Amino acid sequence: VDLKECLQSAEFISSSDGNFKVLEDGSVYTTSALSLSAEKKTFTILLKDIQEQVQKKIHVDLVKEGKKTPKTRHARDTVLKRTKRRWGPIPSVMIENSLGPFPLQIQQVQSDTAQNYTIFYSASGPGIDQDPKGLFYIERETGNIFATRAVDREQYPSFQIICFATTPDGYSPEVPLVHTIRIEDDNDNAPYFTQDLFEFCVPENSRPGVVVGKVIAEDRDEPYTLHTTLKYRIVSQTPPITPAFSLHGDTGVISVLLPQLDRELVPSYTLLVEVRDMAGQPFGLCTTGTVVVKIEDTNDNAPSFKQLQYETRVEENRVNVEILRVTVADLDEPGSPGSRAVYEIIRGNDDQAFEITTDKNTNEGILCVVKGLDYETAKQRILVIGVNNEAPYVLAPHSQQLSQSSCSVTVHVLDMDEGPVFKPCLLRLDVKECEDIGTAIGRYVAEDPETGNSEGIRYRIPPGQCNWINIDDRSGEVRTVRVLDRDIGEMRRGQCNVTVLAIDRNGKTGTGTIQVCIVPGNKNIPRITQTDYIMCRDRKPICLTAQDGDEAPYGAPFVYRITDRNLAAMWKLTPHDDNSWYLSPKSDIPYGIYEIPVSVIDNGGKIGENTVRVNLCDCVTPTECDGRTRQLSGGNVTLGLWAILAMILGSLLLLLILITICGCCGAGVMHRQVTDDCANHNLIISNTEAPGEEVMDHNIIPLQNTCDQGGYGVKTGDQQTFEMVKGRGHTLESVKGGGHQTLGSIKDGGGQPMMDTCRYSYSEWHNFTHPRLGEKVHLCRQDEEQKHSEDYLLSYNYEGKGSLAGSVGCCSDQHEEEALDFLDQLEPKFRTLAETCIKR
Repeated sequence: VDLKECLQSAEFISSSDGNFKVLEDGSVYTTSALSLSAEKKTFTILLKDIQEQVQKKIHVDLVKEGKKTPKTRHARDTVLKRTKRRWGPIPSVMIENSLGPFPLQIQQVQSDTAQNYTIFYSASGPGIDQDPKGLFYIERETGNIFATRAVDREQYPSFQIICFATTPDGYSPEVPLVHTIRIEDDNDNAPYFTQDLFEFCVPENSRPGVVVGKVIAEDRDEPYTLHTTLKYRIVSQTPPITPAFSLHGDTGVISVLLPQLDRELVPSYTLLVEVRDMAGQPFGLCTTGTVVVKIEDTNDNAPSFKQLQYETRVEENRVNVEILRVTVADLDEPGSPGSRAVYEIIRGNDDQAFEITTDKNTNEGILCVVKGLDYETAKQRILVIGVNNEAPYVLAPHSQQLSQSSCSVTVHVLDMDEGPVFKPCLLRLDVKECEDIGTAIGRYVAEDPETGNSEGIRYRIPPGQCNWINIDDRSGEVRTVRVLDRDIGEMRRGQCNVTVLAIDRNGKTGTGTIQVCIVPGNKNIPRITQTDYIMCRDRKPICLTAQDGDEAPYGAPFVYRITDRNLAAMWKLTPHDDNSWYLSPKSDIPYGIYEIPVSVIDNGGKIGENTVRVNLCDCVTPTECDGRTRQLSGGNVTLGLWAILAMILGSLLLLLILITICGCCGAGVMHRQVTDDCANHNLIISNTEAPGEEVMDHNIIPLQNTCDQGGYGVKTGDQQTFEMVKGRGHTLESVKGGGHQTLGSIKDGGGQPMMDTCRYSYSEWHNFTHPRLGEKVHLCRQDEEQKHSEDYLLSYNYEGKGSLAGSVGCCSDQHEEEALDFLDQLEPKFRTLAETCIKR
């Protein structure tokens, strides 16, 4: 390849395919044997100028020889063809540990260019000018390669040297040749075991074929040859009895061969094994090793008592004393789980008065008394003791199951002078909380084992114990000496153990224990946690919650009652849960502050009196009434003299103002127009209507709505015209009228029509309109079958005060819009509204 034409100053030359190498003169050669599986192989030659930072590529296509490649005028790719053979020979082989004679010729390299040039040969690499130096050299003129001494393959398996062919002037017509010299293996190393001693264990009575272990050997000669093909065999066995194991020749695995391995007969085996190379042939090299196989013990021998009958003696009431030792024989390995004995009492120990344990050092059974024996109850005890091993019993091959070994022990009880005995030794006495001092809570007596009665026995409580009770020294009656309360000091634990002494005539003593337990009592009164509440107009029920410091069964559930009959008619209580009840009004009661006495009864019947203060307020949220609630709940308020005088003067002033207003409204006898001074405070008359038909049905359902506006009537002839004025806060239910009347008749009392330009009072207007409106509503609530209908007049909330302006509906007369002179007489706040409307 012409590299200069592509890049004149190429400093770095490389190939994209590692199978090809490119020299500086453009020569391309293969680095290994190459087989073209396809018709064409392509690779790239990369040229770099590091200083100028220039990079170029040359694409090369390699095709099989004989393949015709058409030439094109524009084709720049170069096609390489083989024109000469390689000048290097195949790799050389040298026998390991060769005996010579040395120097020993092993190969010759020659170049075809020797026909045209004078060629000198040279070489470098391991064995020539690198360690081991001087092992090889090459003749300059002939290219012959010689070895100077023998080589160990295990140390140097091969050598790679580089051969050069140059002319006398230094020109290299050939590419440097990498030549390999392989050292052929000689079986000069015997195999060896990886361990000096192999130790394995196998349980006794293992079945044939069970793997015991594996021996491993290695060989330093060349792998995968006969020199490293190893064979194993067992040379001998100690003791020299029937062979117990087999050794796999290829893998070195040792397995059980003898069906009965008995540790009690042969505890271990020693095997001499051999490993030989050359696949075990006699001329192969061999090495021997030692294998020790230990037989592990299994519990195939049951323990048995050396003696079947035992007798012993013990004094009555002796506790935690050793009375006998029993021994067993076991053929299993001492100290192993298969030989360690486990003793148990099979019969005769129903009261658990005896206990038997194992001495770890001697494997003996130690029989002890853990509860005092009573001579008067039983003078002799007979026990049956059995024995097993820690490990479960394993039945050996060709053997029969054995029964458990046992022995009998006769224990003679010796009579002794005993002290009094409490029965029971621990007495529990329950005391209710807060009982009076001196309350008798029980009786605790002891008996003399000799006589079986309590005569002559005195009782006392040793000092230094909790001072809750005392005991009568003769009768044994127990009484309290303090008020026991679980909320005080040391009594918080709720119990105390008191040791009591019983002393007979001979001075013998016995002890017993009284466990005093404080039982929770009903000592606390249930109380409501929160008593001040605010209830708004939605009248949402209040949740009352009580607490009681007592424990069950004297706490919850609670029962709530309203003790005042009048308030019980207005308020009701409904259960919520065990601790809480809901308080809510029964009906539409007036707003105000209610102090409701509520009694809470706990589960034990104890009553707690509480007063719940409810502020029934005309509010939306409770925060609107917080100030009044705090003022009322602050305590009693005492009025001074000046405060009382100020209240009286204020009341007189208010009465004088009311009289003046009534006089102004009743003084005029002429009909007032809309534009009168009073128009500044009244609605405009928007329309007049004739009275409706009379309905004589008196089955009128009274209205339940609250009317927020009062009314006055203006009568002119037979027609009644009403204009609503500023509200007074009355309800229609507050005034009840009967019969069918006219407004004029109510006004006069006699029912005669007359002209009156004055406004009627609210009561007169109400008595006139109430029957008629009730009759209308009653008829509206009935359907065709005279049944009450669900579709009737509904009540609406008050939405604000009336306006002095006229109707703005679609049916208003057009001329009414011109008679608006009264707007000039409005109050200042309404003038602002009028000006705003005019602008719009």
